[in-house]
This record gives sequence, structure tokens and C-alpha cells, in this order.
Amino acid sequence: MEITAQLVKELRTRTGVGMMECKRALSECDGDIDAAIQHLRTSGQMKADKKSARTAAEGSLALAKSGDGARALLLELNSETDFVAKDEGFLAFAQTCVEAALSSGTDDVETLMNQTVDGGTLEETRRELVARLGENIQARRLQGLDADGASIACYLHGRRIGVLVAFDGEPELGRDLAMHIAASRPVCVGEDEVPEDLLEKEREVLTAQAQESGKPPEIIEKMIAGRLRKYLSEITLLGQPFVKDPDVTVGKLLQSKNASVRAFTRLEVGEGIEKKQENFAEEVRAQAEKH
Repeated sequence: MEITAQLVKELRTRTGVGMMECKRALSECDGDIDAAIQHLRTSGQMKADKKSARTAAEGSLALAKSGDGARALLLELNSETDFVAKDEGFLAFAQTCVEAALSSGTDDVETLMNQTVDGGTLEETRRELVARLGENIQARRLQGLDADGASIACYLHGRRIGVLVAFDGEPELGRDLAMHIAASRPVCVGEDEVPEDLLEKEREVLTAQAQESGKPPEIIEKMIAGRLRKYLSEITLLGQPFVKDPDVTVGKLLQSKNASVRAFTRLEVGEGIEKKQENFAEEVRAQAEKH
């Protein structure tokens, strides 16, 4: 059967795959467009499997909030490069994923990817996207927040940092708080929520530093206590200077407005992923030594 330009165009429209790949698929399937679609899906899965080991530390966040404001979700979808992270298909897939998670009530990525949307699972769609864009693409994290009678403020800084805040207060204050959290990276709301292991590690470091001063034990104890208070003010939301008015802590700000923060979550694309450091000079040298 003759593989016409119109046939190739139709397959490309239906799959989003490049023209040459569409033409090859149609040739191998004798012009049967449905068989060609299946062929492209199968080859796309193979390509996705091959790329799954590659580091994907770039990407984008997507946000969804329920109509009644009772729940909000952030999803991190990773890619290998910032270029792919800006692709319209990539961004649309991220939004589809987070909205599907919100609708189903799941905050588990594996469960989410097994959900069916528009006739296929999200995992199948991810694999097709990998085949089309040529990079490893992974849904990495889902973080949700329930209002539980409070309000939820949502903030995206570009598509790389996302914040959800459950608070009691005016809507404008909620946005200010979300922007503050995006900029200042607090670990938790107040001192009583600081993880004990984190506190213990910091106490060990401060103790070692203070002991090096050679001062008497009673002075060392005061030094450790003072530095620990400073550390806690730096990592807790309530203790941090408010970004829009550094003369006031967030805790004092909330008190002045008769407001409170119940919980928050903050995601930043790629945080915690060890990126491979490319040394192009060494790569060129290694290639030259082979010839």
C-alpha cells in the first residue's frame, strides 16, 4: 500500500510522533493506521524503558485545587532538560496528572500512574511522551494539603517552586505567607514541630564549635543555647523575619492579624536529586585517546 503524505499527517496528528517515525511505522504496518499506532506505542515503551535510568533533575510543578477549596495538590514531573520541561505536551501531561490525583484522592505516584484517563493509563501516556520528546520523564512526587476548616493559599514561582499553606486569616495574608515560604524555605511551622534528629545533629555541631573556643563549661552552655535559639528562628516559619518586612517575624505578623498557620508544604523541582556533573573537556580527551 502506498504511504501517502496525508496518511503520515493523520498518524502524526493522532500520536504526536515525528513525521519520519510515522512513515516508518506505516511502512512496517502496510499502511494500517491503527496497527501503526500500536506499533508506535510498543516501540515507545521500549524507548521509555531504555531511558528510565537517566537522571531527570529538571522539570515542572503542576497545581490543582478543589472547587470548594478543601484540598490542594502539587505534582513534580521531571525531565532531563529545561527545554523539554517547557514543552506544551509535557506541561499538559503534568496538569492532567495532578488533576487526576485530585479527582481520585490519591497522593501516591504509583497509584496515580495506573489510573486511566482518556482511554489509557497515565503510565502509557508517559511512555508515549518519552518516545516523542526523547528524554526520561518521571512523575516524582505528589504533595497534598487538606483545609480541615481552614483556608488554603497556593503559590507557584514560575513552575519550579510551589507552596500550599493551610491558614486562618485573610486571603491576601495567605498569598504573602506562601510567597514567604517559597523564598525562605522554613522546615516547619513552629519549634515544637522541628524533627528531633535534625535538632540533635545541630546541637552536636554547635557543641563541637563551642568547645573549640576553650571557654569555661558554663559559658559554653550559654553559647550553645544562644546559637540553638538562632538556628530555630532560621528554620521555623514563625521565627523567620517576614520577607516583606524583615523587622517583624512571621509569628508577630500573624499575632497582629489574629491569624495562624496550621500547615504548609513546599516543593522545588529537582531538590534532593544528585545531578551528574558533565566534564566536557575530559570527554573530548577520552574520545581523542581512542583515535
